[in-house]
Amino acid sequence: MSDANVRIPEEAKDRLAAIAAAEGLSLRAYLARLAETMLTPSERAERAEKARAALKDWNGYAPTAAEARDLDSELDRRLAEAAGQ
Repeated sequence: MSDANVRIPEEAKDRLAAIAAAEGLSLRAYLARLAETMLTPSERAERAEKARAALKDWNGYAPTAAEARDLDSELDRRLAEAAGQ
């Protein structure tokens, strides 16, 4: 396996190295493990679609795009209210 160089701010590298060291890993091993556990946008979309299909099969819930936007807006409003904004 070949290595790649990634340019990030020194502070970010130091933070990641500290997290890796606390878990007993090298920065290289930590980043490789992190990459294996993260989902790409297409993988997230696929999982979300499967979850929506399972929810619809389970209880018939299938909000329209407009209903989902309204629900998201309501959630945002409530979170902002709870945070005192």
